[in-house]
Amino acid sequence: MTAEEPLRSRLVAAGAALVAERGAHGATLREVARRAGVSHGAPRRYFPTHLALLSGIARQGFTQLAGLLAEVVADPAATPHEKILELGRRYVRFAVGNRGVFELMFRHDLLTSNQFGLRDVSVPLFGTLTALVAEASPVAHPERTAAALWPALHGIAQLTAWGSLPLAAGITDPEPLLRIAVGAFLGPDPAPART
Repeated sequence: MTAEEPLRSRLVAAGAALVAERGAHGATLREVARRAGVSHGAPRRYFPTHLALLSGIARQGFTQLAGLLAEVVADPAATPHEKILELGRRYVRFAVGNRGVFELMFRHDLLTSNQFGLRDVSVPLFGTLTALVAEASPVAHPERTAAALWPALHGIAQLTAWGSLPLAAGITDPEPLLRIAVGAFLGPDPAPART
């Protein structure tokens, strides 16, 4: 870690906190500087634009999410179906616990700008899902199945984070929806359930 990394990390942490409190528009460079306890011009050394700052916050979010999902993939006792279901659970928990950052992570303008290599940390997450789908089900095109399953998982996560499921469907626990989504795209788990 370079000597400048702690300040960059402080700025990203301050920005993430502001996004959680006020949304992306509330994480201005000036307010991030104030929160991080630095001069109002200091963030521009690392984040020359607001878009760059938001990209840095989104990158941190993807890195955190990737760490949570890596734990799932590494479980040697879980079947691929169980791993995908647990991946869905963690995705939902991350969305609920980091709502502002979660929404920021999937902003098209940030992903297409690819500042700070944002796609370098986001695209591998889809690769993780695709690899698990390939293990779980003998489909001809696992990337297509993963591309269909991901919006279902993302939608469940987003609607849970927004608090919309209880309002629209009277559902407070996303678990049944996660099970339905995984089963719909992958069929039943062919491996016996662990006891």
